Amino acid sequence: MYSIMPAIIGGVLIGAASVLLMALSGRIAGISGIAGGLMRPANRVDGAWRFMFVSGLIIGPILVQKIVGLKVYGAPTMSTPVLALAGLFVGVGTALSAGCTSGHGVCGIARLSKRSIAAVITFMTMGALTVYFIRHIL
Repeated sequence: MYSIMPAIIGGVLIGAASVLLMALSGRIAGISGIAGGLMRPANRVDGAWRFMFVSGLIIGPILVQKIVGLKVYGAPTMSTPVLALAGLFVGVGTALSAGCTSGHGVCGIARLSKRSIAAVITFMTMGALTVYFIRHIL
């Protein structure tokens, strides 16, 4: 039987982390901005929190799997070239929309940002169309 509890707990944790980051530092929890900041030499001053945030994204699912025994990740189901192309599209989309799904979807909509609402509608629609195209047309 499928349980929705992991999704609920995960959502609460994402929301709490976003609120805490905004309340304590005034920053938006957009993963592309946080990770991108690690790549810019000018951001060495705040690199520690960025590194810890990104490390938590990587280590968190591994810990959940080890502690709870719940499989939260698996091997990719697409080829490496397809994954690379998808990553390129995500990167370009992130740059064009000035943010990613976490920044616009979690933080932007919570702030009632019209730009974020438009961005979320756009990438959710394109995501659904992409899945349909790959699964039913290709």
